[in-house]
Amino acid sequence: MSPFSLIRKPDMELRNIALSNLRIANVNVRHSRKVPDISDILPSVRARGVLQPLLVRPRDNVFEIVAGRRRYFAASKVAEERGMPTEDVLLPCAVTESGSDADALEASLIENVARAPMDELQEYEAFAKLLKQGKTVADIAQTFGQTERYIKQRLALAGLNGAIKEA
Repeated sequence: MSPFSLIRKPDMELRNIALSNLRIANVNVRHSRKVPDISDILPSVRARGVLQPLLVRPRDNVFEIVAGRRRYFAASKVAEERGMPTEDVLLPCAVTESGSDADALEASLIENVARAPMDELQEYEAFAKLLKQGKTVADIAQTFGQTERYIKQRLALAGLNGAIKEA
């Protein structure tokens, strides 16, 4: 019996690719001429960079972004703010084979549909762990683009009765 693999395309390669060599693919489900709202992810990209790889495919001497359009625009904004040339800004990318547009569209849809935001208690637990690791409320607020009041409200959930938390 052969082992089961969760990797559908084992030839996918992780690489750092210059911002100047990336373009948005027309099959990206969030493709639009309008720049997307990146206000929610911009603070974390400023603080930590792009941590989750973009999904790209080679096309005409550049790489098309199949999934990760908002991360690309956030990185572009930070590079602009810091006066960095786009060829000097490297983004983590999962490079897949060129493949069909249908495959690329499917991958883009999977990434965008599968996203689920954290609920309030999950945020509380994550923020509480950061506090225990030495981060301040101000640090957390800046990194996640929230107000200190928002962070304090989430941390106040620690005082909830256990039965209420379970519900």
